Amino acid sequence: MIKKPTLKKLSPSFGSSILVKQHVEQVDKNDAYWHFHPELELIYVNKGQGKTHIGNHLSYFNNSQLILIGSNLPHNGFTDRLTSNGTETTVQFKSNFLGDDFLNVPEMSNIVALFERAKKGIRFKMECKAVIGPKIENLMEYAGLERVIRFLDILNYLAFTDDYVLLNADGFAFEAEAQDSNKIDMIFKYVNRNFQNHISLDDIADEVSMTVPAFCRYFKKATGKTFTQLVNEYRVVHATKLLLESQKSITDICFECGFNNFSHFNKTFNEITGKSASSYRKEVKMIIS
Repeated sequence: MIKKPTLKKLSPSFGSSILVKQHVEQVDKNDAYWHFHPELELIYVNKGQGKTHIGNHLSYFNNSQLILIGSNLPHNGFTDRLTSNGTETTVQFKSNFLGDDFLNVPEMSNIVALFERAKKGIRFKMECKAVIGPKIENLMEYAGLERVIRFLDILNYLAFTDDYVLLNADGFAFEAEAQDSNKIDMIFKYVNRNFQNHISLDDIADEVSMTVPAFCRYFKKATGKTFTQLVNEYRVVHATKLLLESQKSITDICFECGFNNFSHFNKTFNEITGKSASSYRKEVKMIIS
């Protein structure tokens, strides 16, 4: 059983309404588990690589990423590793960090709408990253009211930009209750360790002490997808990583990711990414955002 609580309680620095932290040399792995918290989380990764797992969205990123995660939206830790001069800067804050009344003033309406969108998870694109990424990193240099003013400037920009995509556009069925979150965490950790091998429903159901039918019903209700879909997503996400970072053949990548049939790999990869593995490799090597 996992001892670590999955409802995280965050404490901002003394005298501050927002928590800003930055990893430069060593990424803190303590957050690399399925968790949620009432605070929103704005994350900017500059020169890093890892998996994006927010709600029912799973993908792999390379180089940089700017994400806004809404209140109580379950997610995993992000960065697998930082490259040379890489940083991961995180801002954690409550929607009412300036008080409930402040949210009700007319000038805050667009930021309130941003917070509402964030409940589905928001990934901001290249133009927005170029403008806002450095501003998020620079928050470390300020304190007190100056930090708050600069953070409001960041939120204002994010509230008006259309340079973004919602990660859970179809909604997210999982209800973030501590007991269920702990069980889902166990499932995801097991898949993360074993997705390159065959995982039977008997194996995973036994891992969380459930019968197979009960597990299948529970997992579909909790995540909005079948267990097989999740495992295939993990495998395809790993394939995108290998297609970008290695010179291995697509056939070798297929089997290394846990698929035992090349045509099934091609079909699944196309269904999840919208393109063939060969097309994906060509495109991402031409444009790495």
